[in-house]
Amino acid sequence: MHLIHVGGIALNQTPLDWDGNRDRIIAAISTARQRGLSVVCLPELCISGYGCEDAFASPGVHRMAWRVLEEIEPHTAGLIVALGLPVRFESGVYDSVALVADGRLAGIVAKQHLAGEGIHYEPRWFRPWPKGRRAELAISANTGIRERTVPIGDLRFDCGGIRIGFEICEDAWAAERPGASLAARGVDIILNPSASHFAFDKDAIRQRFVLEGSRAFCVTYVYANLLGNEAGRAIYDGGVLIATGGRMAAAGRRFGFGDQMCMSAVVDIDALRQAQSRLVPGAVSPAQATDCIPVVYAFPSLLPSQIAQEQAGRDMWERGDCVKEEEFARAVSLGLFDSLRKSRSGGFVVSVSGGCDSSAVACLIAIGMWLASLEMPVIEVARRLGLQLKDPSMESLLHSVLVCVYQATANSGPVTRLAAEELAQALGAEFHTFDVEEIVRSYERIVSQAVGRPLTWAEDDVALQNIQARVRSPGVWMLANLRNALLISTSNRSEAAVGYATMDGDTSGGIAPLAGIDKAYLRRWLRWLETIGPEGVGPIPALAAVNAQAPTAELRPGAAAQTDEADLMPYDVLDTVERFAIRDKQTPLEAWQRLRVDFPQHTPKQLAVWTERFFTLWSRNQWKRERYAPSFHVDDENLDPKTWCRFPILSGGFARELAELRAAATAPA
Repeated sequence: MHLIHVGGIALNQTPLDWDGNRDRIIAAISTARQRGLSVVCLPELCISGYGCEDAFASPGVHRMAWRVLEEIEPHTAGLIVALGLPVRFESGVYDSVALVADGRLAGIVAKQHLAGEGIHYEPRWFRPWPKGRRAELAISANTGIRERTVPIGDLRFDCGGIRIGFEICEDAWAAERPGASLAARGVDIILNPSASHFAFDKDAIRQRFVLEGSRAFCVTYVYANLLGNEAGRAIYDGGVLIATGGRMAAAGRRFGFGDQMCMSAVVDIDALRQAQSRLVPGAVSPAQATDCIPVVYAFPSLLPSQIAQEQAGRDMWERGDCVKEEEFARAVSLGLFDSLRKSRSGGFVVSVSGGCDSSAVACLIAIGMWLASLEMPVIEVARRLGLQLKDPSMESLLHSVLVCVYQATANSGPVTRLAAEELAQALGAEFHTFDVEEIVRSYERIVSQAVGRPLTWAEDDVALQNIQARVRSPGVWMLANLRNALLISTSNRSEAAVGYATMDGDTSGGIAPLAGIDKAYLRRWLRWLETIGPEGVGPIPALAAVNAQAPTAELRPGAAAQTDEADLMPYDVLDTVERFAIRDKQTPLEAWQRLRVDFPQHTPKQLAVWTERFFTLWSRNQWKRERYAPSFHVDDENLDPKTWCRFPILSGGFARELAELRAAATAPA
């Protein structure tokens, strides 16, 4: 029996925050030492931050990354630590990981497979390292650190007789995983430093490739992910995973609000090698290969009883029946929490309507504060957010963080106002009511005089609706400016798909946390939140008044009985045709044919009308989606044109395809 203690630490890093990233890495190394770890995996590009984007092309970024690595090196005494950083070699830049053992840099491994789809854009900045290539990297003195030469490439390391190799994030998702080659070369441990963004159902996929990698390669597999809202759009859920020989040895918590989350396991190298001798073909000894870097390191002798295993594993909600609801609550609330913290803003301002979207945003902000307070004292939450509280209570924190403003016009009703006020009170928010009717009237008078006629609902419906939404923007922007706060845009993905939002009105804000989630799901989630709620937080009964209403913009006179679905189509139909059209790339005719199967309660002609409406509004409103505030990526159905779904601003509008749809819909049965 040869026992060693391995672990991974999820870190909440920030691009180009050199001192902060360094200090969090050093704190993580200290945690590893306190827990008695020998091998520590940290996330991908943790020194520079993963989300540096075009700054990866800057020579200054590479020089600074080397300086920070050198500052960290002495803190690794007694440990083997994997540290991610960008590395310029020859004519390219590589997404790389440095293995530092006992205070000395042993070598650099470069990523072989790059993520280049959807939210990822790695091929813009990095080159994939060729399989099997090894070279020498000369670190120049002009980087500001001591001059030296280190091996770089497709390497493995023999650390005191324990052989270590790497798969870097996307490497493990590729068809030709480097792990297969590493297994044939006799590694004992594969470390996977990752920056794998959160998406619904993605954690199960990660667990499968970690487990399968450990089984097929007969290794201990350590996966360490980023944590939190690192750079603005992607949210990272952490969730360190350790598997050995096809068995999950440890699975760490996800969505923590602190700087780090550590998970470790004691593994038996002898047991792995026994399995390797039976199952892994073509293994070679280190002496026969040029890719194996010898590293002087002495592993401590361990007994299972010597290892403190008091760790926070997966929470109970991970095994419950409402995982998606919990994930949404925790991911978006963590994204908002980090947006506030990293932007150094003084709180959030939400223009609440008493409806679904603004209520969801307000709840998510409060949920973030409640969840953070379960991990640390309220005064520490406030310190992390840079807030000064009147007293160290949750009531004081929520009142400082969240400001809700209901802005009434003549078309606003008492039901929505009461719903907004009661929810704000239940959340502990500061609440204001602005009466903007006179501002609406003044604009109507000015424009009416300019065009030489009165404005009427019969002729000017859209303009009269939009002016009400637009006059609500300056007041809440002013309040946000006074407080150095983030104004939240409350638009959802369903509205973004068809442009059912007023630019410079309800789309105003610095962040749009709901723009990646559809309205039908959001309504289901609010009903869950009203009655059940996240583990440790519980339900928010005040949502009953919100959930009882049919969604409405409330911009037409009350006699019109305006609802969103009457203006557009039922939200379940809208969200389904959006998936067919955008996710599945179906033509209008194909989408209609599929809708007929999924919605037999509606006539084929009505479904054809809604299908045509969707495609027409989609192509007409790309310019709006280009202008939306940054949104969070929560699944692979995002419409954000900057990270996921690109579409021309000007197009033919599906004219020929829609003619084909109309012909099919009106043809005799």
